[in-house]
Amino acid sequence: MVKTVGILSPGDMGHSVGNVLRENGLRVIACLGDRSERTRALARAAQIEEVASYHALVQEADILLSILVPAQAMAAAELIAQALRETGAALLYVDCNAIAPQTVQAVGDVITQAGGRFVDASIIGGPPRNGYTPRIYASGPEAADFAELGNYGLDIIVMDDVIGHASALKMCYASLTKGSTALYAELMIAAKALGVEEPLIAEFKQSAVAQFASIERSLPRVPVKARRFVGEMEEMAKMYDALGLTPNMLSGAAKVYDLIGRTPLADRTPEDTSPFPTLDEALAIFVAHLKESANG
Repeated sequence: MVKTVGILSPGDMGHSVGNVLRENGLRVIACLGDRSERTRALARAAQIEEVASYHALVQEADILLSILVPAQAMAAAELIAQALRETGAALLYVDCNAIAPQTVQAVGDVITQAGGRFVDASIIGGPPRNGYTPRIYASGPEAADFAELGNYGLDIIVMDDVIGHASALKMCYASLTKGSTALYAELMIAAKALGVEEPLIAEFKQSAVAQFASIERSLPRVPVKARRFVGEMEEMAKMYDALGLTPNMLSGAAKVYDLIGRTPLADRTPEDTSPFPTLDEALAIFVAHLKESANG
């Protein structure tokens, strides 16, 4: 029976998931010694209990949820694996990160070789709040044990016993959602740089109404997450390349998000409630940075 859940790390998504579990009766813990002040503040807001070390984290948690930026997934697993070997603790490690199937399989090997149990999971949707809960897909032989958290406020869908299937689903799904946003950003930046954004927008409003609504809504907001999306696009490219498909579309998307992530708009945190810039304002900043990069 699950009593304590560890969160690695309680950022925007992690602290929200932890808050749901705590509100539904579980003890939720995290090791925050090496985390930023922002992460520590989010953990306090969610009333996540701090433990002193990763040794304590693996010894006290029944289930540990890894919810990080994709580029940190392996390093986090190696850190926990070391703690597992040094303590002899046994826990269920659930990787919820947006990483390629081959990456999650490697992460699983690191954990199981250290004595832990492993579940591949992927989160579809935004952080849980105000009654909304994202869907969490899970795969692997231990997925049914992770699904017990469905009794504590999470929406967990068990797929099968294949490590990599939950991550593959996430990669394919996000190729549409985040891949299309990168395409929207690139074409609108190009239109702004070439001085044709106004007639292009007028045409979109006549013949591509739904797509333009998405452009207008998403592009001013995407800088907040652009830096994290770079690693996610690179993981998607890795998956497609391993299949013999072209990785270029998603590696290109990574470059678009890298450009946006280097603008001042990307310094905004998800907790900032001030108004977002307009589409035109955001595009002006993107193009200005593009020109600076070209001249630099």
